[in-house]
Amino acid sequence: MVFVSSDPARGRHSSPELPVTACKMLVAGGFGVGKTTFVGSVSEIPPLRTEELLTELSKDVDDLDGVETKTTTTVALDFGRITINPNLVLYLFGTPGQDRFWFMWNELASGAIGAVVLADTRRLDNCFPAVDFFEGRGIPFVIAVNCFEGAQSYTLEEVRRALDVGTVPVLLCDARRRESSKQVLLALAEHVLALVEAGRR
Repeated sequence: MVFVSSDPARGRHSSPELPVTACKMLVAGGFGVGKTTFVGSVSEIPPLRTEELLTELSKDVDDLDGVETKTTTTVALDFGRITINPNLVLYLFGTPGQDRFWFMWNELASGAIGAVVLADTRRLDNCFPAVDFFEGRGIPFVIAVNCFEGAQSYTLEEVRRALDVGTVPVLLCDARRRESSKQVLLALAEHVLALVEAGRR
């Protein structure tokens, strides 16, 4: 689903022949994979965050193996916006990672044209639920391997085989860097457009 903005202020800066198209995209993945960082690095507005401190009450619920230094967690969503060009604006919704918050994913996915599934090679199995979710709902997605310091390096083909995602685009990223996150979003947009074009043939 694509949303078309009727904002006249935006229209002044866009092509007179084309409307401003606003698209909703999700950023998903396991707990501690970098979703909040990804949205924050690329958003042109101060991102909305719903992070809370991890407490002793959650120590037996949240698996901190591999992310022992993590002190906060998203309990609802992250939200940001990026203007790709004068006629295309992306609205980004980061999903919560823990399974106790997955009930919110259906609402967050409503109207989304695609998703980024962030992966951490130290905890690669944590992105399986997101892959299954988007495959089951027919929502196009790409896999972005977030490059954490100290993590063992794998080729993109090794990651593809491990996740069994067929021809889904798999690429490397550094969620801390705006340009890297932007390239992931552009890859997702291109993937969505290619699927739309293939469906028209």
